[in-house]
Amino acid sequence: MTPASTFAPPPPSPIVEARNATVRFGAFAALNDVSFSIPHVPNHGEFIAIIGPSGCGKSTLLNLLAGFLRPTDGEILVRGRPIAGPGRDRGMIFQQYSSFPHLTVFQNVMFGLKINARHLGLDAAAGKARAEDLIKQVGLTAHRDKYPHQLSGGQQQRVAIARSLAMEPQILLLDEPFSALDEPTRLEMQELLVELWNRTHPTIFCVTHSVSEAVYLGERVWIFTQAPGQIAYDIRDAIPPSVGIPPLVAQERAEFKEAVFVVTEAFRRVSEGHLKQASAGKAKPDPQARP
Repeated sequence: MTPASTFAPPPPSPIVEARNATVRFGAFAALNDVSFSIPHVPNHGEFIAIIGPSGCGKSTLLNLLAGFLRPTDGEILVRGRPIAGPGRDRGMIFQQYSSFPHLTVFQNVMFGLKINARHLGLDAAAGKARAEDLIKQVGLTAHRDKYPHQLSGGQQQRVAIARSLAMEPQILLLDEPFSALDEPTRLEMQELLVELWNRTHPTIFCVTHSVSEAVYLGERVWIFTQAPGQIAYDIRDAIPPSVGIPPLVAQERAEFKEAVFVVTEAFRRVSEGHLKQASAGKAKPDPQARP
């Protein structure tokens, strides 16, 4: 008999897994046969930036992961369990500002902590301390008692980020969170998000329409085909690290410019229909091959 000590424990379930997920709205197919697996790595969540043509199902995928939608066919799993609906393990930040207008910055961040205090194991003092710490991390200590209408757009998105991170989600979903911001504020928020991700380690899925933003934010970039959406490219090796590097500094580096070229060329091929829908979700072409 083989000694028990020789048996290795089973590997942990993936943080997120899609198995042939398809979403149809009547006759329209938004996603078709999407499959992927994001492995569980202790103290490290992947940052996946998602780009693609308009209407290709990027936001639909986020809604599946959030539990707002269910796939028509296939399934989406978190840690090996099918998603049945929204949960505390997943946070979502929208393009539109979503703070409660009648609550201050501090009260907005505290809202979820109060409701879920028992599940989180937090007493009143611990909840308040977590809220204050997150407000400090997103740079809003001087604005903690202001209401949303007294804040700029960038400050309101900082509130949304702090409120989501307060629940310590395993997965953070962002749907074009910075698209309504002016360019200087957008760059500032990109740097903040990368810093917070590196500090707190959630797995992040971020939809954007900007190639340079995708390259700066993501460890890997997914490019979706035109609807019905599939993952045409999963670009990893070409993406340089950005932790601790301001966006404007990163954009001047040769490796960043090369990554932008690689992603842009892959996106062009998808947009021009050079990738067949039938094979898009399965065999990934080499994204670094120049035309």
